Amino acid sequence: MVNINGNIVKSSNANLFIENRGFTYGDSIFETIKVNNKPLFWESHYFRLMSSMRILRMEIPMSFTPEFLENEIMTLIRSLNSKSRSYRVKFYVYRKYGGFYTPKSSKIEYMISATNLEHDLYYSDDSEYEIELFKDYLIAPNLLSSLKTNNKVLNVVGSIFAKENNYENCLLLNTNKNVIEALNGNVFLVKDKIIKTPPISDGCLKGVLRNEIIKIINQSENYDIDESSISPFELQKADEIFITNVIQGINSVTKYRKKIYTRNLSKELIKKLNLILRIS
Repeated sequence: MVNINGNIVKSSNANLFIENRGFTYGDSIFETIKVNNKPLFWESHYFRLMSSMRILRMEIPMSFTPEFLENEIMTLIRSLNSKSRSYRVKFYVYRKYGGFYTPKSSKIEYMISATNLEHDLYYSDDSEYEIELFKDYLIAPNLLSSLKTNNKVLNVVGSIFAKENNYENCLLLNTNKNVIEALNGNVFLVKDKIIKTPPISDGCLKGVLRNEIIKIINQSENYDIDESSISPFELQKADEIFITNVIQGINSVTKYRKKIYTRNLSKELIKKLNLILRIS
């Protein structure tokens, strides 16, 4: 089942017009949301969605209140008649069809899909997690790079590179040759008591879980957060590296080239995130 502009239809009957602008021009944005009885970190997702629509000069309907969009998500969840408590929800917004590069209208349409998740809470995976740099293509450090748009071909090609070379993930570089993020999440480096993550101005995604991790660290007496550019040379000097996104939570890197990392802080952060999930 999917929700297309408020209509719940079977996935097999869900059709997009061949001139859909999200398909033909990537004129679309999306949010990937973890739902545990309700959308988690919903306020952050909602405001990022609204901000992205404004940046792309999409017309925001008056009906697009937090309450309305949350209800649209939960209406779809209820229609699944599933016993699962947790879901991976994708909320797409795309400009109405018409025009070429210049659209005929800035009005939008939307689609929501949902799939079951195996785990309600975040968990610590003790398996090996090796990463490498993906250097074939670079990301320009600008505001568009921080948005979740349908233009993710670099991430697709990078993921194929990782699979072909038996890496769990790759880190991406911007045109200044600084590390900005992983293929599917934000990146954090731990060195002594400093936790470093690239600033949004370097071109990384403005991740929802990134913001939650920064909040937790700012409340800690043991660690300080440093939002500044990361050189690839810093990777082998770090004590710990972890990658974050709202679906998987935290993935702890175990190896980069010859460097082996600890997982101490990431396990601690997973416990604190799960405490937030239980409270919410």
